[in-house]
Order: sequence, then structure tokens, then C-alpha cells
Amino acid sequence: MKDGEGLAILKYEDQKADKGYDPDGVERSIDPRRDQTLSIYGEYGLTDRLTLQTKAALTRGHDNFVDYDGLGPLELGLRYALLHTDRSAVSLYLGATKDGVGRNAGYAAPGQGDMDLEARLLAGTSRQWRKAHGFAELQVARLKRSGLADETRIDATVGLRPTPRWLLMAQTYMGKAESEPVASRWRKREVSVTRDLGVWSLQAGWRQTLSGRETPIDHGPVVAVWRRF
Repeated sequence: MKDGEGLAILKYEDQKADKGYDPDGVERSIDPRRDQTLSIYGEYGLTDRLTLQTKAALTRGHDNFVDYDGLGPLELGLRYALLHTDRSAVSLYLGATKDGVGRNAGYAAPGQGDMDLEARLLAGTSRQWRKAHGFAELQVARLKRSGLADETRIDATVGLRPTPRWLLMAQTYMGKAESEPVASRWRKREVSVTRDLGVWSLQAGWRQTLSGRETPIDHGPVVAVWRRF
């Protein structure tokens, strides 16, 4: 973010699952479960290179074994632009997360940790094709978790603006939790469309688990409202 500019995203996610992947990656039936999250994400440019990043969430969910409802994780961190040109950027994010109620990103057990530390490297590039604008981004993160298995995550995004007001995105979220005796893995896909309305934007999409081990095959809609300031 540029110095003095910010972005806020209010997002609602509704994920359901009645199947999951076992330790061998084979699809099995599981007890039905549902997870809902309402989150607010924000970032603000402190300088032309340093960006403050925050996130807070309310979450609830249930299955045959657990019910939860309350404050989800609280995140706070800083992102520093190591490289920034007209077409490319490389940044480093360092942050901390205070765990709340809810499940972990890829596996079924409810969160029981305290404070997590995260280091994330982000690299992106953009290109122009005639009147269309496209971009690609890759993020690699390492999470050191208190009371839970440490995680490695890889997020990839490809976006295309066929017109200035429309944005199409395809995203992949991959991760591995070093849980015992079997390391949990997951790979999810999200496709979405965003409509710009001046400083506001409306986003609607669908997320689906594609593969994994010791993880539910959840799926459901994702909707968000963006506000630039």
C-alpha cells in the first residue's frame, strides 16, 4: 500500500462437509459439519514500503463432536516491500496471531493454541494485454504455532481484469500441518468475480477442497465487500 492509503475487506465464508480424506488421501464419509466465519481484514500504508496488516473474525461451527461460537483469531503484522517496480513486487510479512475459537485451516480438530508467529514471503507481477490487465502472485508462509502443529502454507493467485470494473480471480491454497502420527495436508481452490464500484467493490466466489490427507472436503460460498480509503 502507498503511504496513507488503506483497504478494508469484510468477508463471509460458509463451508460445509460430509466427506473427508483419510490418512492415505482416500475419500471417506464423515459426520456432517459446518463452519461459518465473518471477518474484517485491513491494511494501511505507514510508508511507501511498510504496510500495517490486521484481521479479526467471528466464527461458529458444529459437528457431532464439537460446537463453537465466538471470537476467532486476531492477527497483527507488518509487511515490508523488499522490491517494488512498475510491474513486480516482493514483500516480507512478519506477524502474530492470537488464537480464538474455531478449527484450524486444514484439519478437523478445533484450535487450542495460544499465540502463533508467522513469516510470509510474497511475490507478484502484473502484465497488460491490449485492454485487459492480469496479475499473478505467490505466497509462501511458515507458521510457528503454540500448542498446535506447525504449518507450512503456499497460496497462489491469478487475476484478470477484462474491463476496468471487473476482476476475475482463481486462487489455490495449499498447506501441511506437522501433526502426529499423520501430517495433515490440504489443497483448496477458490474462484471469484469482483465488481468495482468506485472506492467500493463486491466479491462473490466459491471455495472447494480438491485433495488432502486427514482433512475434510469442505465447500461453500465466499462473499465480500471491499472498501479503499
